[in-house]
Amino acid sequence: MNPTSPMNPTSTTIVSLGGSLVAPAQVAVEFISQFRDLVRAWLAEDSTRRIVLIVGGGAPARQYQNALKALEQHPTADAQDWIGIMATRLNAQLVKAAFGSDCANDVVTDPTAPLEWTSRVLVAAGWKPGFSTDFDAVVLAERFQAGTVVNLSNIAQVYTDDPKKNPDARPLEKATWKEFRAIVGDDWVPGKNTPFDPIATRQAAQLGLKVCVASGSDLNNLGKILRNQPFFGTVIQP
Repeated sequence: MNPTSPMNPTSTTIVSLGGSLVAPAQVAVEFISQFRDLVRAWLAEDSTRRIVLIVGGGAPARQYQNALKALEQHPTADAQDWIGIMATRLNAQLVKAAFGSDCANDVVTDPTAPLEWTSRVLVAAGWKPGFSTDFDAVVLAERFQAGTVVNLSNIAQVYTDDPKKNPDARPLEKATWKEFRAIVGDDWVPGKNTPFDPIATRQAAQLGLKVCVASGSDLNNLGKILRNQPFFGTVIQP
């Protein structure tokens, strides 16, 4: 299979870092260390580069949301969302601390609020109920005039359907936003596992953004994405 087209370079790169990479079951210390080393090496190549990392909730979000469902027969969507949001903030604080002086500013918890960014790395987390960290990434991409969002998770490519349920599902190298919306739908459900959530999808389509979906665990592939080289994954764009 041919690799996808590369992303367009910008001075600020937006990366949505899936919680499944940071905390798939236990905290992925080795992955965080290697990811940090890759980002630092990439930043060192060009002094104008900056990166925003929006961190997801991973296993802690799912575990606590499941606990709530066991304790409460009909938990509200807001209650489930707040648990997920708090998990993203815990993971984001860890990632921020791992970058040390490269990430000197507070974790962003409201992508629309005034913020201070004085170093090379900025870390963000969940915002409010009804929105995922994918949506936060889209908001920050618009704010920093970045035309591309890099979406990293445990999904290497977008499929036409859930390959676990449909053996005829096909991987896609490219998709339009219209095609992708037909796959993920339009409704947000707390904890929903999609390559890019429906609310973020709608906003990204309106803005005409490009989203590069790739496996975050393949750090060599990620290096290609960051360096504007052909990579393995899926490109979603208008």
